[in-house]
Amino acid sequence: MKSAIHILLVASTLLLVQGAQAQSRPAPRRVVAPKARVKSGAAMMKDGVTMKDGKLIATEMGMTNPITADKTLRNGTVVTTAGMVTGRDGVATQLHEGDYVSLTGRVETRTEIAAQDSIQKLQAYDLKHPGKRKEMEKARDKAVKAKEKADKEKEKNKAKMAKN
Repeated sequence: MKSAIHILLVASTLLLVQGAQAQSRPAPRRVVAPKARVKSGAAMMKDGVTMKDGKLIATEMGMTNPITADKTLRNGTVVTTAGMVTGRDGVATQLHEGDYVSLTGRVETRTEIAAQDSIQKLQAYDLKHPGKRKEMEKARDKAVKAKEKADKEKEKNKAKMAKN
């Protein structure tokens, strides 16, 4: 009887000791999605002068203020409060809503800015999904050809029905 109790005591001690051992290898790392980055919006504008809501707004070193007097830029370009930009060479340009003048005097229209933004979005998409746009273009071309073929078949069927 003593030996049976002794064996049970030794067995239970071994089981407890085995569970208390440290892990032989570290647990595998879990893949965690990266935190979303805050996108720069209207608060983070490029340094320069922008026409917004019919008013000129100057941004320098992150500080945005409305223009109350004519402003001379680094290269000698003058921006008036009415939105007229006159370069050093005397060429005058009227700013419209969304137009931008850099501090070096380069004028960008809203359409140029939108085109640059579209190109940047396409480049970012291509980096994220390589080859996807080409696949989509091929699929679209294939669908157009299939539609043209179906239209031709309809025309043939109409011509047949007209003859009968």
